[in-house]
Amino acid sequence: MLEGKRIGLGITASHCTYEDVVPKITQFTEAGATVVPIITHSVLTAATRFGTGEEWIEKIESIAGEKVVSSIVEAEPFGPKNPLDAMVIAPMTGNSISKFANAATDSPVLMAAKATLRNGSPAVLGISTNDALGLNGINIMKLLNSKNIYFIPFGQDDPFNKPNSLIADFTKMRETVEYALQYKKQLQPLFIQYTK
Repeated sequence: MLEGKRIGLGITASHCTYEDVVPKITQFTEAGATVVPIITHSVLTAATRFGTGEEWIEKIESIAGEKVVSSIVEAEPFGPKNPLDAMVIAPMTGNSISKFANAATDSPVLMAAKATLRNGSPAVLGISTNDALGLNGINIMKLLNSKNIYFIPFGQDDPFNKPNSLIADFTKMRETVEYALQYKKQLQPLFIQYTK
């Protein structure tokens, strides 16, 4: 199913999830896909307790075997000139959710997603946000109702301490992409009991 496919992997600034997401690149490469990593500016520049941008870029490029795309100019050709078969954004922060739902393309990740949708190919979102059931709820519902946009199944990661927070089950990333490519449908169930 993934043999010969070009999969864009957009990574936004949910730094606490990188340890879960980045190793999943091998799910695609071992299936014969090429993974094109694309990052936001904050991934490139932030230094957090989870690591520096330089450390994460080195890991991402090592696993993917491809150079990271880190500018809007580099991402724009993913339209008709150099298309992706699917674009995954994982993790996708509340900030990027809000922008994507309202057609803002001010990062390489969002530009690549817009270019992919322009080609009629699927965009798969793996959300990780503390305000999914707060102000960003309306944006998530908007994206759920948009053509060619699919979500990695998600649930509440800490209902009592962070009641508005939702996070994708990144173990379902490959399955969600395959389902979107093959059937143009959302993998179900979408709302899950999240367990770490």
